[in-house]
Amino acid sequence: MELGIRGVLIGHYTDPLHATGCTVVLIPEGAVAGMDVRGGAPGTRACDSLVGFRSSGRIHAVLFTGGSTFGLGTTDGVLRFLLEKGWGLKIDNLIVPLVPTAVIFDLFIGSHNVWPGSCEGYEACVNARSETPLGTVGAGTGAVVGKLLGTRWGTKGGIGWSLVTTFGIKVGCLAVVNAFGDVVDPRTGKILAGTRDPKGKRFMNTSEAMKRGVIREIPDFSISTTLALILTDARLTRSAAIRVSQMAQIGMARVIRPVNTGFDGDLIITASLGEVEADANLVGVMAAEALERAIIVAVEEATPLGGIPAGRQVLGGS
Repeated sequence: MELGIRGVLIGHYTDPLHATGCTVVLIPEGAVAGMDVRGGAPGTRACDSLVGFRSSGRIHAVLFTGGSTFGLGTTDGVLRFLLEKGWGLKIDNLIVPLVPTAVIFDLFIGSHNVWPGSCEGYEACVNARSETPLGTVGAGTGAVVGKLLGTRWGTKGGIGWSLVTTFGIKVGCLAVVNAFGDVVDPRTGKILAGTRDPKGKRFMNTSEAMKRGVIREIPDFSISTTLALILTDARLTRSAAIRVSQMAQIGMARVIRPVNTGFDGDLIITASLGEVEADANLVGVMAAEALERAIIVAVEEATPLGGIPAGRQVLGGS
């Protein structure tokens, strides 16, 4: 799918054998960025400067990767690629790239001891293009949605992209969907992907099952998250980018039920390419819509892997 936003490239490294991978978004000219975290269990590197009153330069890439905390080393390959290209913050004769990185836990679907590293991060950069495949690729390769009963009773998550355009402003969203909750069509309430009932080939409805007293199989460990990157050609300050990330969380809440749990590391980064004057509130509304759509695309484009079916293979969405 064409991204439709100038100056942005997306690349993937995909390992279907071990059900893992990584996805990099390259922004050669740099972008002003801000982040909002709502989930209780984020796994990140170089993200602290995107929140609160901390100072930071322009970012030149964002990396989403599998492998949980082990996958954070993938950032080193992206940094090497950016240095070779000369992309990053220039300080005298030095180049210092800033690459915010966030991880998903995908070690239960494929291999528990294989994850992306520096070489895989570099390869994803080499693969970067102005268009991207969707579904079971890159960081979404080992993504699973609906983990109330553990990974084995979930359905495939993945990567989604959506672009919203209004008054000449473009707001796109790349989402990696590996949520604890179900993904639901907000118009009909139908479950598109989520926890499967072990007694049949149907969805359980995670929220309703929790209200009936069904508890998570591994209550003290977090293996879920939804990661999102909002990309816009609107000109935003860093504080405005944070506000857009906060507003975009509404889109996540519309389609993931439950969302922002203590089992998830849900976060949203907004990157402003700074070309078009725009009201940040409007950008936030557009970002929420783009995220909502991207999450749905991720599960609709996902394909079965590692014994985990795609949502369209499961009956009885409610």
